[in-house]
Amino acid sequence: MNDVNPLPLTTSVVFRLGTLGSVVTARFTTALAELELKPKHVGLMVALDSGAPPSQLELARIMAVAPSLVVSLADHLERIGAVDRVRDPADRRRQVLALTDTGRELLADCTALAHRLDEELTASLTGPEREALRRTLGLLGAEAGLPTSD
Repeated sequence: MNDVNPLPLTTSVVFRLGTLGSVVTARFTTALAELELKPKHVGLMVALDSGAPPSQLELARIMAVAPSLVVSLADHLERIGAVDRVRDPADRRRQVLALTDTGRELLADCTALAHRLDEELTASLTGPEREALRRTLGLLGAEAGLPTSD
């Protein structure tokens, strides 16, 4: 495993995406704070909007997080009116979540915010370079099992 590679670590895709991901996550987190949200709140709303199974336990599995985190995220989103939490009539032990109209509006605000950050991040790229980056990240994301809308 001690293969010698003449290129420095900083030239690797893994290092560059990881480092850039940290920077972008920090920017997105800061921007979301004005909406009283964190990236995981947005992830939960995206999962609900995509038609994911609405039970908290199923959402935890899809999001690859602890069920207690989904409960905490849902508590916050319910407090701000973004989701409704109801008992499943078919199984009273199961709680299901649904985006409210307020939640859809909030998700639209998050989408607009993300696109503004995209513009800032890619301002130095040409149109074709932006499209190539978007397409390439979509392919890599799909291969990693992430949801895509392409």
